[in-house]
Amino acid sequence: MLDIYNCYIKEGFVIKTYNVASLFAGVGGICLGFKNAKTVDKLYDLVVANEIDSYAAITYRNNFKHELINQDINEALKTKKKELTAQKVDILTAGFPCQAFSIAGGRKGFSDPRGTLFWSIIEYIKLLDNTVGKPRILFLENVKNLKNHDDGNTYETIIKSLNDIGYKTKDAILNTYKYSDLPQNRERIYIIGFLNETDYDNFTFFDNLKLYETHNLTKKDKIKNIKKIIAKTADTKYFYTKVKNPLHYDVLSKGITEKNEFYQFRRAKYVRKNMTGVCPTLTANMGTGGHNVPLICVGKNKIRKLTPQETFGLQGFFLYKDYTLPVIADSHLYKQSGNAVSVPVVNLIATEILKIL
Repeated sequence: MLDIYNCYIKEGFVIKTYNVASLFAGVGGICLGFKNAKTVDKLYDLVVANEIDSYAAITYRNNFKHELINQDINEALKTKKKELTAQKVDILTAGFPCQAFSIAGGRKGFSDPRGTLFWSIIEYIKLLDNTVGKPRILFLENVKNLKNHDDGNTYETIIKSLNDIGYKTKDAILNTYKYSDLPQNRERIYIIGFLNETDYDNFTFFDNLKLYETHNLTKKDKIKNIKKIIAKTADTKYFYTKVKNPLHYDVLSKGITEKNEFYQFRRAKYVRKNMTGVCPTLTANMGTGGHNVPLICVGKNKIRKLTPQETFGLQGFFLYKDYTLPVIADSHLYKQSGNAVSVPVVNLIATEILKIL
């Protein structure tokens, strides 16, 4: 029987909506992917989100109208229970902090305070269970290395903890440029938890990933996708010149020579071209002075870093209507895009989940 509070009529169809809550929401990449996922008779409704970073919250609120709790999740679980449990949650999403498990972040795992935030997800599920009921589906995202961290013990602990509160899980590692048109090499693990056995059995998407890959992209295909992201003009502050950068310009100008390619300036000593023909993984430390931002050539001896708008473009945010960036410092925007998810990949998974509900 359909829940009349979660249905409405549109063009002759009864449209069923499923409520989504998001922890560690960042600038809303996962939320945007779910918001734009739909089938003929089903869609998602974003009801509440949580994010600790105040600048990320500015960007989030610039694009979403629902409740955002800008607070440490553990504090929110104590002081914002009413807001967090105001409505039934059908799908809980969480891109929980990855730095504790990533190679770039030192791989300290649960010994890093950021790693222990996984347990906040468990606590929120328990809070929901005591009020409006457990979420039917869990959607978790993290770095690829999570699965192998500490010889697999970290991942085993996470899965066992989800099993203990009633969820069976399926997971897959997806690379952004293989499952979207975005020219970025970004491997992430996606863990889907199912409260219902039938949902678990019906979700076969991860078993058939080959059908969804962008097969055999030619150099011409990649260039076409890159041109969709790279702006034709950019502010002079993003360019390297002999006057502004006398110590490094000669090395950069000799190493960065091809258009529609992405480069990195490693240890301020040498240039490395990304050999996959796409952008290397964007990272949050792009926001630490901008020295980790990928570089491009836009003309003879015209070398510049990617703009914040381009890094958000490489995550797919502007593929969706009306997503805009607020006027805040570039350092915050670089950090936000590096911390974000690839929205079309999330949208793909969210749509496949919707089909089986």
